[in-house]
This record gives sequence, C-alpha cells and structure tokens, in this order.
Amino acid sequence: MSALNDLLRLVRLRVEVYHNARVCGDWLIREHSEGNTCFHMPTQGDCRLTVPGHGEWHLAEGDLVLFPREIAHTMTPVGPASGPQRHLAIASAQDQPGTSMLCGEVVIQHTGNAALLDSLPPVFILPRTHDTAWLTTLLQLIVAESLASETPSNVVLDRLCELLFVFALRHYASAISGEPSLLNLYGDARLAKALRAVHADPRRDWQLETLAAEATMSRTRFAKAFRDLSGWTAMHYVTWWRMQLARSLLESGRGVADVADAVGYRSEAAFSRAFSKAFGTSAGAVRRAS
Repeated sequence: MSALNDLLRLVRLRVEVYHNARVCGDWLIREHSEGNTCFHMPTQGDCRLTVPGHGEWHLAEGDLVLFPREIAHTMTPVGPASGPQRHLAIASAQDQPGTSMLCGEVVIQHTGNAALLDSLPPVFILPRTHDTAWLTTLLQLIVAESLASETPSNVVLDRLCELLFVFALRHYASAISGEPSLLNLYGDARLAKALRAVHADPRRDWQLETLAAEATMSRTRFAKAFRDLSGWTAMHYVTWWRMQLARSLLESGRGVADVADAVGYRSEAAFSRAFSKAFGTSAGAVRRAS
C-alpha cells in the first residue's frame, strides 16, 4: 500500500471530532454537515443507522460508517428507550444506559481530493470483524482515551480518528470493488508497482511501454487492466499525479518554473496549461496565495 500512502501523505488529512459522548434516553442524532466527509462509530453499545434511499443497518460496538460526502441520515437506539435525550461525558456516565457515540469530520486539506472521495460508496460501512482487526485495536485506544479525557475530544482522539479513516481507505482498496475507481489501482499488486515508480520519479518521460514494464506486464494487458480497474488510462493517471504533486509543491512555496521541472515538464508554458486545465486556476495564482 505504499503508493496509497503517498497519496494520503499528499492530501494531508485532518480529523476534527465534533461529538464524543454517551447518548441516553430516547435519542436521535441527525447528519451534521451535508456534503462534508464524516464518520460515526458506536464505541460503547450499539445503534440503528437509517439512510433514506440507501437502507437501514444495526451498528454494533466498534463498527464504522463513513460518508465521503455526508447525506441525510439518522442514528437511534436499537431497542425501546425512554426519557429525554441527554449527551453525557463518557467517563462519568458509565452507569447510565445508552450508547457512547463518536462522530468526526474529515478535512482533506489538498484540493485534489475528488477522485479519492469518488472511489468510495455513498455509505461505507465497515463491521468490526476478524477481517478488520485494526478496528478493535483503535476502538480500545479510543475508549481508553475517552475515559481518561476531561473533554469530549483532544489531539490524541483526533489522531486516532485519522487512523480510522486511513485504515478504512486501505481496507477498501485491498478489497478491489466491482466498480472502476482510483482506489482499485492501489489494491492491485502489479499496477501498484507502476504507480510507485511514477511517484518515485515524476520527472521521467513516462510512456505506456515503460509503465507496463514496471508492472512486468505486456503493454496491451497493462492498458486494459488499468482501464478496467480505474476507468482511467495510465497516462491520465500520470498527468493527474503530476498535477496533485505540483499543487502541493506550489502551496509549499516553490516557484512555478521549479515545480514544472520537478513534475516532468520541460516547458513552463506547457505545465501552466496543464495545471490550469486540472484546477481551473493558474499555477502562479496558487504560488502567490501560498
């Protein structure tokens, strides 16, 4: 998964926990901010998740649900509940019947994140099973930190939740979905070799033949496999990656000519045209805003 790690490093994930409390009574939690990337996890107890138009699920303790772009949904108790809804500090409410609910927003600081989010289903549910042992490990750490913390969230919980999102993406990539998507590429061992080569040397004059050689595949088989898994051509990916890297370098303060050379463009003008096409703004404007 080193090629996927490169992407995750580039997009600069940040998680902000906005709810971490024991919810008691006849409670109901609705969507927080439609369109943003978010997740939920019942860390003690379970709940019912209802997403109109998509379905209804019983989320057991430690199950994770991700919304790449949050849509309308509700979470409620699984069984009968009575009394007013209360959100209590987890550490001081262990004797209260209810469900401890963790909710957070994932902020992707790099603007080239659409392809990553488009790779995921509208509602992505990961049950805590032997196939997702990392969920059990992170759940234990999250609960321990929640019981020890004087506030609903802190920097440790935010970092643990970043790991939730990263491991979820890696799990999804490794499964390779039936629908073409960017994440499928990172889960295919042969194609990922070619991606790693591009990431390691974006300045190289990459062609279909040289990419196929990195994957130890014929040109024809490589091109077909790449398109079948992602819906993209291999050269589309090369250009896309160069543009993602270029934006990151420009935002770090490097000059346009320097960045153009770093990502494999011999002509600054050609680079500027490609950058404007990819982002709808000029490389110079991004550099000046950094």
